[in-house]
Amino acid sequence: MRLNEEPVLSVKNLILRYGEGCAVCQKNLDKNRCVVCGTVWAANDISFDVYPGEVLGIVGESGSGKTTLMRTLYFDFVPTSGIAVLREYKDGKKNIWETSPAEKRMIKNNIMGMVYQNPVFGLRMDYSAASNIAEKIIAAGSRNAGLMTKRATELLEAVEIQTSRMSEAPKNFSGGMQQRVQISKALANNPAILLLDEVTTGLDLSVQAKVLDLVRKIKAMYGISILLVSHDLAVIRMLADRTIVMLDGKIVESGLSDQILEDPQHVYTQQLVHSLI
Repeated sequence: MRLNEEPVLSVKNLILRYGEGCAVCQKNLDKNRCVVCGTVWAANDISFDVYPGEVLGIVGESGSGKTTLMRTLYFDFVPTSGIAVLREYKDGKKNIWETSPAEKRMIKNNIMGMVYQNPVFGLRMDYSAASNIAEKIIAAGSRNAGLMTKRATELLEAVEIQTSRMSEAPKNFSGGMQQRVQISKALANNPAILLLDEVTTGLDLSVQAKVLDLVRKIKAMYGISILLVSHDLAVIRMLADRTIVMLDGKIVESGLSDQILEDPQHVYTQQLVHSLI
């Protein structure tokens, strides 16, 4: 990671609100809700960059806006305003939120990979593990069955799922295995950036450790940039180069992960760090 390089992803002034807003909205919020008109500011003027080969952590409590941010980036939610550009799309000169539906599908299938907290959102549970990966490859335009099988085998081996289970449906897998299939599917077309949303939440501690080790292995193997959402600072400490702290839809602190953990400046970050000690 070199911060003098061009970012892989750059987000500027992202706002996602539910409600029309009013003249005093952003100055009269109770948490992220306007006390005058009731508008909810799910993402409130969010800006950040992700650099090549970097893991950028996003940490915060439930309702802080982390998942909203991730799903907006992956076109699941439509932002109220803001700009997001990808180095691999139109040379980083086109706002991805203002592209056509076809272009958005192309970006999802070729440039970004998403791993949801709940695997139900990211996998077809009745399809085989290999078919889930093949679906992503087909969506990117390939029709070569041999290459799809080879790629599925390679990726499932990379996430430590036995090839003997390639034809088995994820609904028969444990939660940790489902997350690993999701990761392999997200990597199918060599994306420039991987979005990981609370990938260890709800898993047993031993399984969490295996998934986190896998993420480190994936980073080393593919040199991919990763946007990593977690409510757990221990996860951030293990994986993230830099960290953003979110609260009530806003970024309240950002910096190198070591700096955030050793010398937190914002009161909320201090509470998070002290809860980890």
